[in-house]
Order: sequence, then C-alpha cells, then structure tokens
Amino acid sequence: MSVKVSPNKKSGIFSKCLDIIEVVGNKLPHPVTLFALFSLAVILISAIAAKAGLTVEFSRINMATGETEMVTVAAVSLLTVEGIRRIFSEAVKNFTGFAPLGTVLVAMLGVGVAEGTGLIGSALRKLVLSTPKRLITAVVVFAGIMSNVASDAGYVVLVPLGALVFLSFKRHPLAGLAAAFAGVSGGFSANLAVGTIDSLLGGLTTQAAELYQPGYVVDMTANWYFMAVSTVLITIIGTFVTEKIIEPRLGEYKGDAKVDLDKITAAESKGLKWALISFVGYVAVIVALVMSGILKSDAGEILKDSAFMAGLVPIIAAAFFVPGVAYGIAAGTIRSDKDVANSMGKAMATMGGYLVLAFVAAQFVSYFSWSNLGTILAVKGADFLKATGMTGLPMLVGFILVSGFINLFIGSASAKWAIMAPIFVPMLMAIGYSPEFTQLAYRIGDSTTNIISPLMAYFAVIVAFAQKYDKDTGLGTLISVMVPYSVLFLIGWTLLFVAWFVIGLPIGPGVFVRL
Repeated sequence: MSVKVSPNKKSGIFSKCLDIIEVVGNKLPHPVTLFALFSLAVILISAIAAKAGLTVEFSRINMATGETEMVTVAAVSLLTVEGIRRIFSEAVKNFTGFAPLGTVLVAMLGVGVAEGTGLIGSALRKLVLSTPKRLITAVVVFAGIMSNVASDAGYVVLVPLGALVFLSFKRHPLAGLAAAFAGVSGGFSANLAVGTIDSLLGGLTTQAAELYQPGYVVDMTANWYFMAVSTVLITIIGTFVTEKIIEPRLGEYKGDAKVDLDKITAAESKGLKWALISFVGYVAVIVALVMSGILKSDAGEILKDSAFMAGLVPIIAAAFFVPGVAYGIAAGTIRSDKDVANSMGKAMATMGGYLVLAFVAAQFVSYFSWSNLGTILAVKGADFLKATGMTGLPMLVGFILVSGFINLFIGSASAKWAIMAPIFVPMLMAIGYSPEFTQLAYRIGDSTTNIISPLMAYFAVIVAFAQKYDKDTGLGTLISVMVPYSVLFLIGWTLLFVAWFVIGLPIGPGVFVRL
C-alpha cells in the first residue's frame, strides 16, 4: 500500500507542492541508505570547511558552571587521521549512546506487555465506544502536547497510540500518527503545566540576562500564561490540519492493519477493571516515593535533577507493564510468567528495522556534532539577524524564523539557547524587552520545525512507526505529511505572539513583554 492523494478531492497549489515533496522525497533511497549518504556528505563537507578555515567566535553560557565564556569554534575535518580513527572507534558508542534508543526500547518493554495481553486493544475499543468521533482528533493532538510534561516519552508511547486510535475509528492511521507527532513535537513548548523545558531554558536565560542586569532571575513560570493559551491554539490548528489537509491527501486506508471493534466481553471488562485498579495503586506508590523525598533531588526538587525525572522512562514503562499484567491475569490472557516474557520478546522483535535505522542515524548525528557545522550555522544565523539592523517587532519575528531555521540543524533546545541567549537577551533588554519575552520567541521557532527535521533525534523513530502501516513510507512521505503542521503552527503561533505584543498582556505571573 502506498500513500496517495484521494481521487475524491481536488488538489490545490499547496497540495500539489506537498505531492512534489512526497514524490521527490520517496524517490530517494531507503532511509537507512539516505542517512548513510548524509553521513558521507558531512564527512566531505567537514573536510572542505576545515580546509577553508571556517571559524566563528561567540559568547556562550557554560551549561555546567552557568558562567558566560568566549568560545572560538572551527570546522573540524573528519577526513584526518584522527577523524577516521574516531569514526571507527566510536561507532558502537554512537549507537548505544543514541538518545532515543534506550527510551524506545525500555518503553516498548512495558508497552509490549500491555499490547500482548490485550489491554491496549480493549482500552481502545472502550475509547471508540465512549468518545464522540468529532472530538477524537483534538483529543489526540491535545494529549500529544500535554505529554511533553513526561519529557520524550510521548514520542514512543503517544505517537504509535495515535495511529492505533485513528485506525480503530476506521480512519487513516498515518493521520493519527501525524496528529500525535504534531502535538508531541511541533507543540513541544506549549503546555498547561510547567515542565522541565521551562526550568532548563529559564536557567540559561537568567545567565544571559545577568550580562546586562546583574541579579536578574527568570522563573520557570515566566512563559506560563502564553504557553497555556498556546496549548489551545496548537490543539485547534493541529485538529484543522489533520481533518482538512492531511486526511483528504491520504485518502482511504487500504492496508492490512486492523483493530478489532467487537463489543467488550465480560472477561475483558474484568481485565480493564483490574488494570485500572492496579494503575491507580501504582500511581499512588510513585506519588508516595516522590512526596517522601526518595525520588526528589538532594535539594528537594521534583522537576530538576531528581530521580523522578531521570527515571521517567522506566516509570512510564512500568505504568504500562503493571496494568498489562493485571489485565492479563484477570482476563485470562496470562497463565504464567512465560506469557509475560513472550509479550516483551515479541515487542522487541518488531524493533529490528528501527535498530538498523537508528544505527546509521546515530552515526550521522554524531558526525554532524563532531564537525561543528551545526554550531557554525547557528552563530552565522544569529550574526545575519543582527546585521539586518531590524529592531522591535520585526526583529522579534525575524528571531522566531531564524530560531526555526537553526532548529533544522541542531535538535537540542538547550544547546541552541546556550549559544543564542547571550547574544539576543542582552541586546533586546537594551531596547526594553524582557528576557522572558525573548525566551518565548525562541521557543516558538524551536518547536515548530521539529517535525520536518531529519536531524531531530526521534525522526527515525517516527519513520519506523509509520512503516508499520505503509512499508513504502520514506522521509518524503513523513515530511510532506508534517509540512502543513509546521507551516501553520509557525504562522498561527507567530500571530498569537504579535497579538500578545500589541496588547501587552502578561506572559507569566508578574512577567510582561517589556521590562
């Protein structure tokens, strides 16, 4: 089965552009081969850049000490003796240290039990029977946005779940996957709650602000009001894009994947009951461990440097494992410990294709980092924006666009902000804008292009999930599906930003646009 535009829908200019992106993208080699070619290209470009003596000098916040330091970064050739040795000697380390790898595999152990025992299937059928069809898209997008509280877990739990939810409603699973991915990644900064990203960026902004005004402190709630409203906005835009653009393009799903929609049996109802009871009990245990201080940091923090945040992936995996086992015992799908082990084994067996893709993707990401090309692009982009001489609102909007562009090459939000904050925070403070507002502008650009960047750590994961429903899915398919979200998120979010600027509303408790 291949993804095609529905013959029942007329194709406009925008749709034709997406078709071209998809066709051209999918004519490229298999994603594994493509990442291998990308790796080779980085090696060659690094050699050319180093030969040309490409360097940049800039001030940066040292994320370990919090101090601002002057740094000179030069392009590093990977075609030297040292570079070639590193390519060979660190290949295994690149793979095992690839950020999404452990997250995906550990989470899948718990999810595999929940799926193997029948819990996920029964829960989805229960959801289908009780949720109005018109609300399901908004629920998937909103859940994706809110999952950011749990760091990266949304990528490996909610994105594939979004596909299953849509399939259970007899809708195209790739549309569900796209809706969840858009919420999890495209709406990364938006949330109704304050999360780890607020604390992380706030600390870097504080250090940058002190360059202009010593003693200035940026709280983790600095962008809360704006991001809470953004959650509603991104949910609305994500729902519109999914239902009005993506699903008409994908057309009717004709693949082999199916979700059983029979009524819930008595055994399944019993299983769901005990799954819920066990889940509530499990959450109570985790809450008790947090409140007692066992899972807090030494400083008593929950969201910063705590065992709770460091162990969030196994905590979430267990949140599927425990109810899955309880369901299986009550519903009769688990008769011995062998059934549990087999469920986990089957889940791991389905990850073979992803492991191959992750290996080459990990090499590519590592080579790009070693070469310093991403850092050079970030600094050159910042210098370009400064050189335009723009001030006020045009500068801020330009800053959003440059942040989004740089995000295509450096996935880490904190790494980019450590470079950009010392440049733009003091500069905009000097003309009257609060550091919190500058941070807010950065977060918009940083979020909206996540979903179209192959350099984003979880991009290979999403391709692997999509291939479960369409084996021919390539980078072209995924990017063409996600471009409308990226474009409309950027436009809608920027318009909200401009409106907030014009009205002068507080962006957080006691925090305003201007100093």
